[in-house]
Amino acid sequence: MNEENIDGINGCSKVRTGTQNEAALLALMEKTGYNMVQENGQRKFGGPPPGWEGPPPPRGCEVFVGKIPRDMYEDELVPVFERAGKIYEFRLMMEFSGENRGYAFVMYTTKEEAQLAIRILNNYEIRPGKFIGVCVSLDNCRLFIGAIPKEKKKEEILDEMKKVTEGVVDVIVYPSATDKTKNRGFAFVEYESHRAAAMARRKLIPGTFQLWGHTIQVDWADPEKEVDEETMQRVKVLYVRNLMISTTEETIKAEFNKFKPGAVERVKKLRDYAFVHFFNREDAVAAMSVMNGKCIDGASIEVTLAKPVNKESTWRQHLNGQISPNSENLIVFANKEESHPKTLGKPPTLPARLNGQHSPSPPEIERCTYPFFPGTKLTPISMYSLKSNHFNSAVMHLDYYCNKNNWAPPEYYLYSTTSQDGKVLLVYKIVIPAIANGSQSYFMPDKLCTTLEDAKELAAQFTLLHLDREHSLFSLDYRRIWRK
Repeated sequence: MNEENIDGINGCSKVRTGTQNEAALLALMEKTGYNMVQENGQRKFGGPPPGWEGPPPPRGCEVFVGKIPRDMYEDELVPVFERAGKIYEFRLMMEFSGENRGYAFVMYTTKEEAQLAIRILNNYEIRPGKFIGVCVSLDNCRLFIGAIPKEKKKEEILDEMKKVTEGVVDVIVYPSATDKTKNRGFAFVEYESHRAAAMARRKLIPGTFQLWGHTIQVDWADPEKEVDEETMQRVKVLYVRNLMISTTEETIKAEFNKFKPGAVERVKKLRDYAFVHFFNREDAVAAMSVMNGKCIDGASIEVTLAKPVNKESTWRQHLNGQISPNSENLIVFANKEESHPKTLGKPPTLPARLNGQHSPSPPEIERCTYPFFPGTKLTPISMYSLKSNHFNSAVMHLDYYCNKNNWAPPEYYLYSTTSQDGKVLLVYKIVIPAIANGSQSYFMPDKLCTTLEDAKELAAQFTLLHLDREHSLFSLDYRRIWRK
C-alpha cells in the first residue's frame, strides 16, 4: 500500500459509520493484494489486479451494478462479486460526503465471468430487503453524426472528423438505397475509447458546430445488442445489406445458391436489405465468406450472420421509439431510408418467430412480473384509461387509438391462399369505419403469414404506420412512438 491509497481511504472514511470503516478496507487490501485509489468521484479497487500482465480485458467484460445501499462499501461488495470470477477492477462511485452514490462498475477478466455475474447476482438480496441490479455495462465508443451532405464519400468524412476530434478509428457510411453514389445523410464515427467519444460529443453537441457549411446532428449511436456465443453458433440465417431496391428475392436466392445449389431455404427482402435462410449452418457460414463483397445487380453487398432477437423485445423497441429496420417482422418504411437512423449502425437482428417459423434457439422471453400477495387491493379499470406504453402488440395499439380518437373498433377480414408447397397462408384486411370513405378504404399488408396471430399483428402494424403517415389524427405521444 502506498500513501496515496491510504489517503484515498482516509478521505471518505471519516464519516463512515458502523462496520464500514478504514480498518475494513485496509483488511480487504491486505487480504487481496489489490490497490485502492480514489479520484474523480470514484474509488478504484484494482485495475489491474496483482500480477496482471498485458492489456486490460476486452469490451463485454464489465457489468453495471445499481441499487447499492449507500452505506455499503468494497469490503462487503467485493466478496459478493468475486463469486462470479476474478475481478480486474471494481469502481465504486462516491459522494463528497463519503457515502457511495448507489452504483458501481465491476470489470472481470473474461466475458464469461461478466455474464455469470449477471445471471447469479441480478436481483441478489445484498442485505435483508435490499436487492441489487446487475446488467451489462455499455462502453459506447460510437457517435451518430447526422445532416451530412449526401455527396460526401467515406474518406472525406473520415478526414474531416479526424481534423475536428481526437481518437477517431473509423467511419461507417451507408450508401443511399436509391442512389449508391450518395450516402444516406449520416455516418457513425468509431473512437478508440468511450472517453474519446465522450470528449468528441461534448465538443460537437452544442448544435452550432458545422461541417462543410452544414450544422450537424450529434448523439450517441444506439449500442449493439450482445448475443451469446452459444446462440450465434446455431444461427443459419444471413443478413445481406446494400442491395438495389430493384433486386428481387428470386435473384438473391439464385446468387446465393450458386456456390451450392439447393442450400438456400428462402429469402426475405425488405427495401435494400434481406435475410437469407439456409437449411444448414455450415452452408450459411460458407456462403457468408464467399458472397461478402460480391456484386448483385451492380451493388456491392455486405453479408453477416443475423442476430436472433425475441418478438417481445422487438415490440419494446417499437414502444420506445427505437424502430430498427434490421428485423424481418417490421414493416417497410416507404421512401424513408433514414427512418430512425441511429439504429442503422447496429448489427442485424432476426426475430425469434416469423410467419410461424422459429429461428435457431430463440432467447427466453423477458417479462416483468411482481408477486401477487393475498389481500392485495385490486381496482377495476378500462384498458382505454392506460397509456400507450402499456401495450406490447400492434393489435392492442390499434384498438386503443381507434377508441382514443372516438372511432368505431377496427374491422378485421381474414383471407387465405395456398403456397406452392401446400401451406395455408393467411392475411388480414383491416377497415377503419371512421375513415373508410377517405383516401384509403382498407389496409392490407403485402406479406402472407402461416399463423393467425402473426397475420393479425402484421396487419395492425401496417395499418398503424400508414395511418400515421396519411392522417394527422393521433395524439402527439403516439406520433413520437411511431415516427419514421
